Amino acid sequence: MTDKDNDAVEVVDDDSEVADEVAEDVEATAEADAETTEPVAEAAEEVDADDGAAADEAAEAEAEAEPTFDEDVMPDEEADLLIPVEDYLSAGVHIGTQQKTEDMERFIHRVRDDGLYVLDVSQTDSRIRTAADFLANYDPEQILVTSSRQYGRFPATKFADAVGARARTGRFIPGTLTNPDYAGYIEPDVVVVTDPIGDAQAVKEAITVGIPVIAMCDSNNQTSNVDLVVPTNNKGRRALSVVYWLLANETLDRRGSDTVYALEDFEDEI
Repeated sequence: MTDKDNDAVEVVDDDSEVADEVAEDVEATAEADAETTEPVAEAAEEVDADDGAAADEAAEAEAEAEPTFDEDVMPDEEADLLIPVEDYLSAGVHIGTQQKTEDMERFIHRVRDDGLYVLDVSQTDSRIRTAADFLANYDPEQILVTSSRQYGRFPATKFADAVGARARTGRFIPGTLTNPDYAGYIEPDVVVVTDPIGDAQAVKEAITVGIPVIAMCDSNNQTSNVDLVVPTNNKGRRALSVVYWLLANETLDRRGSDTVYALEDFEDEI
């Protein structure tokens, strides 16, 4: 059901119809993993985790140092956003990497003089709303959120707590979605990932069993296995806190809940 052009779930006039069409394509049948985790693979994953943590720290440092309030971050300066544009900017939500994929080109507003790509904040805002519309169609416990990235773990877990979903942070154990013999095996109906690169195992297994994937995607991400892209800085601590906070409140709002969380609830103390 996943289209290589990421057109399976586009922003359209009737978001509920999009959710229904994707949900109808989901097959809940899990297939047993033929592979178990090898020591060499574990070692490689540890190296990847170290590299990812270093990248997180670099991206967060860039976001913290960013003089943001005069940034050109979207084509429509009068766009109606969930929060003031200054709040997006101060969190560094718009700050991409110095790499751009063809998949993410349509979500990029411009490139700065220092080579960093600037994400279109109005599209980030719009996709958060669409993701909330989509998630509100699922039973809360059938939503799984994952984050192997250091700075995504706390807000991802908080998001899961807020909306009643399940969270798997840190290393994603192979077979979690595909091996019924694994003690931690689960069968969610939709997966939210913090980064398709860091959460590649979760994405791979979701695709194997036919579960739709919502992903926070930076300028350097491939989106061929993602059903709904939320363009954002997915490495910075404050950026991820803001995006997961908004997604939680918007999802609860779609369910008719009166519960509203503060941004501080999603910010991990350092």
